[in-house]
Amino acid sequence: MWCPPLSPILFPMSETPVKQQSTAAFYGQAVIAFAIAMAATAIGIFNLQADAWVRGFLGIAVLYLVTSAFTLAKVIRDRQEAGQIVSRVDQARLEKLLAEHDPFEKL
Repeated sequence: MWCPPLSPILFPMSETPVKQQSTAAFYGQAVIAFAIAMAATAIGIFNLQADAWVRGFLGIAVLYLVTSAFTLAKVIRDRQEAGQIVSRVDQARLEKLLAEHDPFEKL
């Protein structure tokens, strides 16, 4: 028994999700908070009653911590984005298989 192919309306291809972007206010708040935190830490280390090598060590440690935090955030973001891409490809393959499937075809 022949059956017409399934309509693409029944199985629409997944639409690309809108990339979530933060607002300008949130971005500004994040930049300002980071600048204040770095300035406060630098002032605290500069005014610390300790030898110059101790202040230098603390300054380098803060810079290392900041760069490590940025790297970690980037790695987590990249891994999440890669997972979303793989998920979208798998979903598209499944939708293609379902659209091409003829349940009345003889086995």
